[in-house]
Amino acid sequence: MAPGAAPLLAFSLLVLGTFPAPALGGANDAEDCCLSVTQRPIPGNIVKAFRYLLLKDGCRVPAVVFTTLRGYQLCAPPDQPWVERLIRRLKKSAAKSKHNSG
Repeated sequence: MAPGAAPLLAFSLLVLGTFPAPALGGANDAEDCCLSVTQRPIPGNIVKAFRYLLLKDGCRVPAVVFTTLRGYQLCAPPDQPWVERLIRRLKKSAAKSKHNSG
């Protein structure tokens, strides 16, 4: 981890509205919804996956939930350019990984 990254990550986790990984069950369970989202960009190097939680899923706050390498779940607004870039990066990485393994 880069120098100074740990304090930034710790601060981000406090500000971002984190919640533990959900228990077994569907992603549409109300308890899986985000209560708020962060406007601060999440560093791409700490993220391994994402999923959408939208109004149609029964959530009051539409969000993209990024899962970090350490298992934290961070809520972000789906309409922000940095969120879209991070999603594209994750999709590209997943496609590349799938291509290399198959």
